[in-house]
Amino acid sequence: MLVAGGKPLQGEVAISGAKNSALPLICASILADSPVVLDNVPLLDDVRSICEVLESLGARCEFAGGRLTIDPTSIFSQSAPYELVRKMRASFLVMGPLLAKFGRGDIPLPGGCNIGPRPVNEHLRAFAELGAEIEFKKGVVHARADSLRGAAVNFDITSVGATENLLMAAALADGVTTLENCAEEPEVEDLVNLLRSLGADIRMSGPRHIEVRGVDSLRQSEPYTIIPDRIEAGTYLLAGVGTRGHVRVAGCQPKHISALLDKVREMGAEVEAGDNWLEVAPAQKLTPANVRTQPYPGFATDLQPQMTTVLTRTNGVSLVTETVFEQRFSYVPELQRMGASVHQQENTVVVDGAKSRLMGAPVEGYDLRGFAALSIAAMMAHGESLIAGYNHLARGYENFVGKLLGLGAELKLVDRNYPLKNNHKNPR
Repeated sequence: MLVAGGKPLQGEVAISGAKNSALPLICASILADSPVVLDNVPLLDDVRSICEVLESLGARCEFAGGRLTIDPTSIFSQSAPYELVRKMRASFLVMGPLLAKFGRGDIPLPGGCNIGPRPVNEHLRAFAELGAEIEFKKGVVHARADSLRGAAVNFDITSVGATENLLMAAALADGVTTLENCAEEPEVEDLVNLLRSLGADIRMSGPRHIEVRGVDSLRQSEPYTIIPDRIEAGTYLLAGVGTRGHVRVAGCQPKHISALLDKVREMGAEVEAGDNWLEVAPAQKLTPANVRTQPYPGFATDLQPQMTTVLTRTNGVSLVTETVFEQRFSYVPELQRMGASVHQQENTVVVDGAKSRLMGAPVEGYDLRGFAALSIAAMMAHGESLIAGYNHLARGYENFVGKLLGLGAELKLVDRNYPLKNNHKNPR
């Protein structure tokens, strides 16, 4: 992607449905005895990939204008092919529904962004507590259960994926399942709400506590609408802050990114919020802020690279500490190539905004959020930048180029060998 930087973003951008909700909700359709219709589904590579996984099992998926119709009644296989599962980690979320509905699942260990190890141990241990027999052979997890039974599950670590997988497995299990130390991200709540709409009996009765009473069957009576993507909303908000722009983010839920809003206001950004919109006005001076990623409602790890990039615009030193994914700093050397004064010390990045002068450069994004961060950096920088790795971005941002063009950004997709203009240093 070729980006000409130095131009403040202006205008309104509409937020798409949440990728991190769409994927588990699509997997949850396996549980139903009827077709499941989802609205506000983003058109993304990851959505296409998870639909391909379900189709390989025998389900039928039809996508039209943001509406996805899934018919799970024709599923004939419980074995997902490696060539599909290796594309992304969320593919493993078919295991819980397959176990609950069919009593078996054979799923290869999944792939996805290279941001550090994310083992499925918590999933497997919890499945075993519900009565499943787990075996691992040649990179494939084989799970069997004549009938899952309710149990008390206490997660050793707070895991979004494990929480989602167990919610789906417990929905059709015999008896009551209690989940302790479970994730409480908005995407988990969205899954709970979908399952309830299908007839599941689920209660969120305390901090990190969920109770599931298994039912005999699940059916949909009306379409379900996926929540807006909070990470997309935060990315465009930060792009507005970083470029000293005036950006209105429409169709979002500000309460889902309150930790981000607190930080950008602490930095001196002017941000207003309504029930379903955000608006940032230009701030000529930004002050440093320290950021530490945490499970929700803390600062989202998926916004850490973008936030680090914007902190290069401040007038001092900031510390950004990553506690969720240890390898989520692949973008740091690329920011350094652009002139940012950023240095990694174990799981913390030291950002010296006063010494940073972003200049256009050829760089590469090695994961989804890292590419988004470099896109913001390129729009903040003086001169042209060529960012390789657009395939990562296409996994998680719907119409990214089109939406930024609508805000006045100067960018286009080109061949990675496209010749860059000479960039001459200029005060930021």
